[in-house]
Amino acid sequence: MFPEDPCLWEESGSVDEIIRMRDIKKRYFEGKENEIQVLGGISFAVEKGEFISIVGESGSGKSTIMNILGILDRPSEGSYFLNGIDVLSESDRRLSHIRNREIGFVFQTFNLIGRSTARRNVELPMLYAGISASHRRQRSAELMELVGMTDRMNHQPNELSGGQKQRVAIARAMANDPSIILADEPTGALDSATGHLVMDIFHKLNKEQGKTIILITHNQALADETERIIALKDGNIVGERRGGGTKGMTQ
Repeated sequence: MFPEDPCLWEESGSVDEIIRMRDIKKRYFEGKENEIQVLGGISFAVEKGEFISIVGESGSGKSTIMNILGILDRPSEGSYFLNGIDVLSESDRRLSHIRNREIGFVFQTFNLIGRSTARRNVELPMLYAGISASHRRQRSAELMELVGMTDRMNHQPNELSGGQKQRVAIARAMANDPSIILADEPTGALDSATGHLVMDIFHKLNKEQGKTIILITHNQALADETERIIALKDGNIVGERRGGGTKGMTQ
């Protein structure tokens, strides 16, 4: 249960928490006749090193909560703490720095730059972070090896398969050694066998490097591979259960 008193909420946070959201609401077209409430009051916490999934059908609010988690958007109401930082009190410039350093993104559509090699795509977040060229090259080579893409480092995205593109995207997400990886339907454009290979990489990053991973998906089978599953419907949390094939949502 989440504390009802905001003060109790502040004091009750575990030292192992990396994310803490309380009563997050999101509205669009506020104050207008066509105002829409997309999130109705989301509260949950994520501990360091957890691998969780947020599941729901289209329109459930998954993308909206991912954008708020990734500091790509601000909620209309509520509080969000990331590694102890009150995200909603920070300036846009500071949030850009936090996002670049703390969060790695993996998207269904890969979002690779077409005219750059796989290696250059991996180096890009480090370039924005002001990392030296020599360190960028060393780090990108290590990450490409980690995802099994050493022999494709100098290939452009149009020379790669969907699974290879996603492995490059995962390496890019790891470029600045983030605390959290947000994966938005990362296997949605892949066949099932390739999707399982991608999930294996996430499990490796979680178990061997202790990365906190949040998987956004509508795929219950993939969600079952994670430690904890949060179910959304119509902008609200409607259930939560352990992963690993455990049956039955707890209300």
